[in-house]
Amino acid sequence: MDIRAQISMVFHLDKCIGCHTCSLACKNLWTDRPGTEYMWWNNVETKPGTGYPTLYEDQDQYHGGWILEDGKLRLKLGSRPTELVNISFNPRLPTLDDYYEPFTYRYKDLIDARQGNDQPVARPISMITGEDMEIEAGPNWDDDLSGSPIYAANDPNLQKVMDEDERRQFFEMQQLVYFYLPRICNHCLNPSCVAACPTGAIYKRGEDGIVLVSQEKCQGWRMCISGCPYKKVYFNWEAGKAEKCILCYPRLETGQVPGCMHSCVGKIRYLGVLLYDAERIEETASRPDSELVEAQREIIQDPFDPEVIRQAMSRGMDRKVIEAAQRSPVYKYVKQWKLALPLHPEWRTLPMLFYVPPLLPVTATLSQQGRYELDKDFFSSLESARLPIRYLASLFAAGDEAMVIAVYKKLLAGRMFKRAETVGDIPIERAARALEDAHLTPEEVEEIYRLTALASFEEMFVIPPMLREVAIEMGVDPHEFQAERGAGFVQLPSRGL
Repeated sequence: MDIRAQISMVFHLDKCIGCHTCSLACKNLWTDRPGTEYMWWNNVETKPGTGYPTLYEDQDQYHGGWILEDGKLRLKLGSRPTELVNISFNPRLPTLDDYYEPFTYRYKDLIDARQGNDQPVARPISMITGEDMEIEAGPNWDDDLSGSPIYAANDPNLQKVMDEDERRQFFEMQQLVYFYLPRICNHCLNPSCVAACPTGAIYKRGEDGIVLVSQEKCQGWRMCISGCPYKKVYFNWEAGKAEKCILCYPRLETGQVPGCMHSCVGKIRYLGVLLYDAERIEETASRPDSELVEAQREIIQDPFDPEVIRQAMSRGMDRKVIEAAQRSPVYKYVKQWKLALPLHPEWRTLPMLFYVPPLLPVTATLSQQGRYELDKDFFSSLESARLPIRYLASLFAAGDEAMVIAVYKKLLAGRMFKRAETVGDIPIERAARALEDAHLTPEEVEEIYRLTALASFEEMFVIPPMLREVAIEMGVDPHEFQAERGAGFVQLPSRGL
């Protein structure tokens, strides 16, 4: 047993309002430099939809993630010899058109416009070439356009779970149903970007599991971009280096929350530390598709287990990190309540960003008096949901519908119980039966309700102490450089008796 710590996240999709404040916070912090104009380390997609970059989920095109071959894991991108053959020309890369050509406006057209009867207009210009351009795409170009025959209809997940007749019926019914899917780097336990990098420039920090790119080692081969199935590694065309979400680790090291999470208007984001058994990574990622979600839960260890604590401390983990794991909201959502699911677990990267699926919309009818009245079946059944369970299973459970249904039963039972308790229009006996079917207790519902709706900032974001001084001491002796801090003697001090 090799117990390690992993900074992990949960995004509660039922609370996301699609305001993109998280994206702008990240953009202003990290990607406002030349070469990063098209990068959105944090982006918010509308689902069903084609995403950013366009059709990134189509691994037949991009060959990202891992596959099982004769019971063993290998990169879908290919072996190292294959990478070497394509190292000067990689055909598995998204183009700038798949992202979008970043643009701004020539505001001088407004300032210097001559007086006239027409309203002056600022022409859009490319942020790369500086030339005039026609805007054809953006990072959230399909925002709120679910149900359209262009964006939603081309979602690879719909292509997989529906035949042509079902898709035609789905769009003919004008089912305007969609939800928002915020995405950042998943900081996976089994990151394929790390395995695909020919120079070893991408690495996973041992103390917290954050995946970073060494700018000194990176040679700009871009195999990491192809290897990442989520397309959350980008190429800086100005610097010639790969860049990606760093989970705002400079903020974490000073006890601050990442910028996207701190600015989130809907308070959908949770951050905490999980303890996992590193010896089981390959075994977990090699399980059949139908077992991947449960296997990922199993690799997460109980931070209250005395044996887990002993093993963690024997490997140098500080007790404060273990205490943070015991208070982690991510552990509650993922392991204790089993409400949060990983995005596309079938890619076998073991992502450490989990999602609570969006709750189904409440059904209502318009009475003859013009008032909206709730249907008798207040909580629309899973079978008649406007967004098919098969689609959600394709996103969050490698196609395992039972896994998604189990989550929705808990979400719906919790909603029913709280409504029976506060509004009283649902018999409490019916709510109690729903809890029993969902394998929940009233105490668990109250705890879920509190963390979802009433949690304080400190409860939502439990940042473990980074203990950077301890991590540095593993490689260098910090006392050797104390004499060089200021004016005076600059020679290295000698150590000894």
